[in-house]
Amino acid sequence: MQGVDFYRRVPRDLTEATNIGATMSIIAMSLMVVLFISESLAFARTELVTSITLDSNTESQIRINFNVTMFDVHCDYAVIDVLDALGTNRQNITRNIEKWQLDEFGNRRIFAGRNREVRDIVHEEHEETLEELHEDGVSAPSLSDEQFKQFIKDHELAFINFFAPWCMWCQRLHPTWEKFAENIEDEEMPIGVAVVDCVEQMNLCQDQKIAAFPTLRWYQNGEAVLPDYQMDRTVAALKGFATRKIEQNEHFKDWKKKREESGQQAQATSYLNSRPQNPGCQLSGVLLVNRVPGNFHLEARSKHHNLNAKMTNLTHRVNHLSFGERVDDTNRKQKRILKQVPDEHKQFSPLDGRLFRTSSFHQAYHHHIKVVSTHFDMSGKQDPAQSMIAYQYLEQSQIVHYNLEDVPEARFAYDISPMSVVVEKQSRKWYDYLTSVSAIVGGTFTTLGLIDAFFYTMFSSKKID
Repeated sequence: MQGVDFYRRVPRDLTEATNIGATMSIIAMSLMVVLFISESLAFARTELVTSITLDSNTESQIRINFNVTMFDVHCDYAVIDVLDALGTNRQNITRNIEKWQLDEFGNRRIFAGRNREVRDIVHEEHEETLEELHEDGVSAPSLSDEQFKQFIKDHELAFINFFAPWCMWCQRLHPTWEKFAENIEDEEMPIGVAVVDCVEQMNLCQDQKIAAFPTLRWYQNGEAVLPDYQMDRTVAALKGFATRKIEQNEHFKDWKKKREESGQQAQATSYLNSRPQNPGCQLSGVLLVNRVPGNFHLEARSKHHNLNAKMTNLTHRVNHLSFGERVDDTNRKQKRILKQVPDEHKQFSPLDGRLFRTSSFHQAYHHHIKVVSTHFDMSGKQDPAQSMIAYQYLEQSQIVHYNLEDVPEARFAYDISPMSVVVEKQSRKWYDYLTSVSAIVGGTFTTLGLIDAFFYTMFSSKKID
């Protein structure tokens, strides 16, 4: 057994203790203690390690959370479309989309309801053409800029049809509007009814901010009363609306009394008059889209109107835009995990709160977004309680110029990266710690032993001399 002894002992009477050796021993012990404590603290600590791997997410769809304020697009016209590389083309998304009317300061004020398919507007068919109805005189005159100002000044109550000759909905409305004007004249209702050609009177329509054709707008005491008329386009519906407007005006009590005595019945239509006058709209909701390159865009479009492209302003503010499960500070699990993550790994919604202002009516911002899934593992053991998946993205926004006849759109183009970022917490293994401690003890002892031998040899040679 003694033949395989690695640690053979030198008899004590053959060794010599020196002052240099004692000094080196004290230094060696001090260094070993300091290094041992440092290594133990390092072993107790964990560190975040970031790596890039192929995305292992097998879900076929990804969720988009958005909240966007359009400052100059009315909720009646604001729609959302989704397109992607697989050929998906969903027009006017209605599911999980909410709309809010804005106040005069651009803040959310009144809930305009969930987005829904626009109901069909009833149009009235007439045997007579517009030319035949004009044979006995024009009841709804066409106004120029100067005539318009004088007309709404002369009539305390006025109902104006802003149209474009090329608009198919305007063409269908022309005979109905003329017959409606004739009815107003026959019953001596205190309303001025007229039309404005927005092709000939372009400046007038721009001043009145006519965004769609036809626009049927009510004026009282020379001021526009918003929102514009959006109900059925029949003589009865128009007449019922006008009657109700008169009944709400205290200046026409005599006419109402005369009407009640004659036994006429009002044909009023329900109309929401409590909505604010700001044309803006806030849209928010959730979209489920395929995990392929695509885009969703907001634009002004109507089922029963032709939009005035020259008056479409798509200035907007992105209140919120994120992908996947929304990161919420109130979620305890997310809050606990993200508290340990540095800010450079929290680019979940860099567009939030940014305003994108366009200086021209036929311009719009397009946003190009690169989405990267990020896997957080704060346990290092794939513990679900300490793990989560979120989506970071990089964006670039630029203004796109449109032709005068094209309606612009605020586009959000996204591309899902095939790579993912893994942020995980790593700690040292116990055997790594033991190896380091052994290296500290052995290395320190050996190194200072060599120094001690050098000094001992040097001083011993001097004594011999």
